[in-house]
Amino acid sequence: MKQYLLSIYQPDSDPPPADVLAEIMRDVRAVDEELRSAGAWVFSGGLHEPSTATVVHPRQEEVPMTDGPYAEGKEHIGGLTIIKAASLDEALEWGGKLARATTLPIEVRPFQGELED
Repeated sequence: MKQYLLSIYQPDSDPPPADVLAEIMRDVRAVDEELRSAGAWVFSGGLHEPSTATVVHPRQEEVPMTDGPYAEGKEHIGGLTIIKAASLDEALEWGGKLARATTLPIEVRPFQGELED
């Protein structure tokens, strides 16, 4: 089994209205429960807004740090889920379910190496 990172790409804008967000979170919890029931869930979590990030730069003797996201953009990683899947196709199916639940793009990316059972 390989492990895959499912990254949730969130737009840099205000969150949806509370009633819409409640429906999205209900759908996300349902996918999370399905992942757990299938034995595919490893870890998941949401992130605070990008303004809470600090970037550590390794380019100098003293390691400088800057506030905010690493790169300027119109979206950021809002959360992540790590899963176990037998194949990329299976991981993409989970990514599709999470994309439908969140209504956001999901990047599906394998970790290097095989997971030991």
